[in-house]
Amino acid sequence: MAWRSQPKWVVSRSLKSVGPNATLVADDVEAVIRGLKVKLTGEIAASGPTLAQSLTDMGLIDEYRLYLQPVVVGRGKPFFSGPRPPLRLVASERIGGEVIRLTYVPA
Repeated sequence: MAWRSQPKWVVSRSLKSVGPNATLVADDVEAVIRGLKVKLTGEIAASGPTLAQSLTDMGLIDEYRLYLQPVVVGRGKPFFSGPRPPLRLVASERIGGEVIRLTYVPA
């Protein structure tokens, strides 16, 4: 898959090592992400509600892409585990026959 060849930064407090083409970020997440935003061109994707909330609190999210698909799940962590930041909807797009992507930016 194409993503395997892409460099990755894994934010974790519990991991001691990560796989090939990956860098473990255990300390000073804010400095690392700020450095990546300056150094890299293109998109940086962050996954997981805990990391997303931390990056939101640090003011490091430029755009949120939320995907809606008709699947019912019982439990899970909310995407915004704290108060939802003020957002402005800037785009919506249908992907395939059943998924909608909503794109927000901080308001």
